[in-house]
Amino acid sequence: MNIVAQQKEHFDKAVDHLRNEISSLRTGRATPAIVEDLKIEAYGTMQELKSVASISIADAKTLNIQPWDKGVLQPIETAIRNSDLGLSPVNDGVMIRLILPDLTTERRAELVKVLSKKLEEARIAIRKMREEVRSQIEKAEKAKEIGEDEKFGLQDDLEMMVKEFNETIKKIGEEKEAEILKV
Repeated sequence: MNIVAQQKEHFDKAVDHLRNEISSLRTGRATPAIVEDLKIEAYGTMQELKSVASISIADAKTLNIQPWDKGVLQPIETAIRNSDLGLSPVNDGVMIRLILPDLTTERRAELVKVLSKKLEEARIAIRKMREEVRSQIEKAEKAKEIGEDEKFGLQDDLEMMVKEFNETIKKIGEEKEAEILKV
């Protein structure tokens, strides 16, 4: 089996992680992804919000968070207030409502900076994986598992794959930036 092809799954995971990370960036529309991965202290452990409550969209600017146990209403509210989301939860004793304010130009610029940081983190992850695969190729050649020609072929395949993944990351970033900047 080709060393490079075996590692493709790890590259895919890095891109999936990026998609998951940027899904929480607000774009002016209500989406459960904004808060679903927020860590809540419930039942003595830290849990994701989506595991202790249902999150629904009331309208384009409002999210409703209804915990399955009313005892976690306060920890949910506290976690939202303490997060860097800039949202003010409204606790009515049964559920929490999050009304998303319109994004200001400054906030949109901040979100684009956060997006750029996350894109760069994904590129760094891809580069680290490329170096790991290169080292596997070198070890395979030294162990006489592959010949020199095959080594160069694998390195070319690796570079092509890294280029494809970097293009994918760039495309994801451009789409999300357009979504954030759209008024």
